[in-house]
Amino acid sequence: MAGPHKDLKEGPTEQPLPPDVIGREDATEVLRAFVVDGGLSIAFQRAFEEPDMWGLLLVDIARHAARAYARESEFTEDEALARIVEMFEAEINRPTDVGNTTPRSQQGH
Repeated sequence: MAGPHKDLKEGPTEQPLPPDVIGREDATEVLRAFVVDGGLSIAFQRAFEEPDMWGLLLVDIARHAARAYARESEFTEDEALARIVEMFEAEINRPTDVGNTTPRSQQGH
């Protein structure tokens, strides 16, 4: 017989913290990204003094994703990275949806 507590988690599936940030007070979360109804929903803070650092962050994410595809699919790391870069360039040149960015102060948080 099941007790009054269920093992069902409410809310989105979240990724675990990377091991090297656990217990680090100097670590700052800068980005959360979720797929909702086929679209992207993100929360972020500017975090860097210069916008250039976001370019570095996006490249690092792309490289991590390419490595994951190389481990978990038929793509090589180079093929996966090339596909990611190709779509990035296509989307930045001809956006399918530019979306919007609403400050947290206007989101009722």
